Amino acid sequence: MNAPNAILVVDDDPAHRTMLRTLLGEWGYTVFEADDGRTAIAQVRERFFDLILMDVRMLKMSGIEALEKIKAYNPAIPIIIMTAFSSVEAAVDALKKGAYDYLTKPLDFDKLKLIIGRAMEHSQLKAENQMLKQTLGRHFDRRNIIAQSPAMIRLLETVAQVAPSEATVLIIGESGTGKELIAGALHYNSHRKDGPFVKINCAALTETLLESELFGHEKGAFTGAERRKEGCFVQAGGGSLLLDEVSEMTVTMQVKLLRVLQEREVIRVGGETPLAVDVRVIGATNKNLAELVRQGDFREDLYYRLNVVGLSLPPLRDRREDIPLLAQHFSDMFAERNSKTVKGFTPRAMDAILKHEWPGNVRELMNAIERGVVLTRSDYLDLMDLRIAPEPAGSQTARGETADAGPAPLEEVERVAILRALEMAGGNKSEAARQLGITRKTLHKKLKKYAAVSREKGTS
Repeated sequence: MNAPNAILVVDDDPAHRTMLRTLLGEWGYTVFEADDGRTAIAQVRERFFDLILMDVRMLKMSGIEALEKIKAYNPAIPIIIMTAFSSVEAAVDALKKGAYDYLTKPLDFDKLKLIIGRAMEHSQLKAENQMLKQTLGRHFDRRNIIAQSPAMIRLLETVAQVAPSEATVLIIGESGTGKELIAGALHYNSHRKDGPFVKINCAALTETLLESELFGHEKGAFTGAERRKEGCFVQAGGGSLLLDEVSEMTVTMQVKLLRVLQEREVIRVGGETPLAVDVRVIGATNKNLAELVRQGDFREDLYYRLNVVGLSLPPLRDRREDIPLLAQHFSDMFAERNSKTVKGFTPRAMDAILKHEWPGNVRELMNAIERGVVLTRSDYLDLMDLRIAPEPAGSQTARGETADAGPAPLEEVERVAILRALEMAGGNKSEAARQLGITRKTLHKKLKKYAAVSREKGTS
């Protein structure tokens, strides 16, 4: 068996090795020794080490050469290089070739301890992430979740861990970020996946209707209740229930929901007999529930009942690595749906897509791509097809205002509009003039005026 926290010390100075063996042993590490690079390579091939602490200058084989060979054999082993002040250039070279870090002699023991601990933790996290990614790859049903950004991968790893449990989950994220998709991933990766997945938008119904939809009602319970109806909690029996926009519930409904979560039973509107329910509840909201609790607008006890596991879904602007994947996915999907041939995006269109802030998140991106696919006459979506206005210079908004100042002068608003139209038209002045509703001659005069103003400012 491998020793816990095994460190290989590689140094041709016996006294230095002895000192490090004693010091590292006191810190709880199991220490092995090698007096040159060749011996170190042989030992790495024979057994596993959590970390290697290696000198640069050794007679038989240098630490740099040994580093390259060890990394070629096992690139995951963290290697910390030790060097004299006069050999810092060699240490920098070692970093380029894969060393985790380097220390100069004489060693700063506090720094040594810190770097070793950090390297061990880094290796452990890499191993755990690799295991989780393998688990995701083999078993995790993403249900159309397109993601490669670190923020989303971390979220999906958490979803993969939480899904098999019975824990109530609260998903928080801006509108359009895909909260329903994450809820679906929780359901379809649980043992309840063969049961129903019922969704209800709490903001779309009045209090009376919401109570009836959630808990059901008896015949004659209110005007129009001509027959008994089972509510969502019963309909979702054996499965999962998504309470979307749960923050919009009235205080009265919050009390009733809390009782259901505590007692695991519902009473139909107009009824008296409790009905046991077997359902996993998933809440979703675009509001900060903790802040609503502080303000007294949401019950604290219900918040903790819902937030057993909290998932925070990042907005699209914070996961830009996913934008090209999402854009291509939507392009392929809508092209097939509309029987069109769309191969991709022009560089100008993709640049605009990547730079846009997407306040409506994934939903806004999807709508823009769908519109582009429907409107395009080419095999590649261009900026004109997507109708994405580029972000104005500085902090200027689409209304011709700035973040710090009030409304901009009318001439400035006009200038911004003209330059935007030109950008969207790809520099085509005739097309830009058409979009602006002016003649090409007028556009040309305006552009000459802006150029003259720019030259005056440049010479002033």
